[in-house]
Amino acid sequence: MGIASFLRSRLISERLDKHVNSIDKPIGSLGYDPWGYNNETIKYGFTLARWMYEKYFRVQASGVEKVPDEGPVLIIGNHSGQVPMDGLLVGYAVANRPKKPRIPRAMIERFFPTVPWLGNLLNEMGAVLGDPVNCAKMLENNEAVIVFPEGVRGSGKLYRDRYKLQRFGNGFMHLAMKYNAPIVPVGIVGCEETMPAIANISPLAKALGVPYIPVTLPVILPARVHLNFGDPMYFDDREIPEEQITERVEQVKAQINLLIDKGLSERKKLF
Repeated sequence: MGIASFLRSRLISERLDKHVNSIDKPIGSLGYDPWGYNNETIKYGFTLARWMYEKYFRVQASGVEKVPDEGPVLIIGNHSGQVPMDGLLVGYAVANRPKKPRIPRAMIERFFPTVPWLGNLLNEMGAVLGDPVNCAKMLENNEAVIVFPEGVRGSGKLYRDRYKLQRFGNGFMHLAMKYNAPIVPVGIVGCEETMPAIANISPLAKALGVPYIPVTLPVILPARVHLNFGDPMYFDDREIPEEQITERVEQVKAQINLLIDKGLSERKKLF
């Protein structure tokens, strides 16, 4: 038995193998889709994600069945935690649900693909550069797509601003309307405490070409995470002024705020 076969037998259970293979994905004969997703790589990702989800962050997820079983859908949530643990946990919750699991595609910041090896690895596990064109093509392909409209404004915010939603861009709403994609809001509680930052070293971040360099502990803390998925929200595609697009975005934002409040009320302790 070679090293690869040995590792596979140790890390990928028969149940996991069957579960991932049962999820319909439009991959080519070499096992990849046009964006680099690979069915075999994600099985290893599942093993790590399961440990983090069940053992480290002890995630409690509610309403994950509300994500539609098929067709284009945007999963829209609040962003936090300095590193994108929230996207991983949301994606795993949907991919591991017992009925009609889906492997969502996460839109990631432009910084990550520039890191050697990391960009390709994230692509193989389903992540895609957070570009409107990529998101549009995903929706055309009937994918479930995870989008954090706050972007780095959310992930890089300081601990004193925890659970305060930052400005949402309108791009996701334009795409939802154009591709008739329902929006499933999700409130994420717990990731704010995984890497609480007290400051951001902006000059150094600018010099290095990275979004931010937080002053925080050099570890990811095992905060308990609550995920609350809301009911799908539908928006028609009639032509309306940008001000009305913004009003629709604020409706989504308001639902996420309610789901965050729900998670905070459910949380009994941080760790």
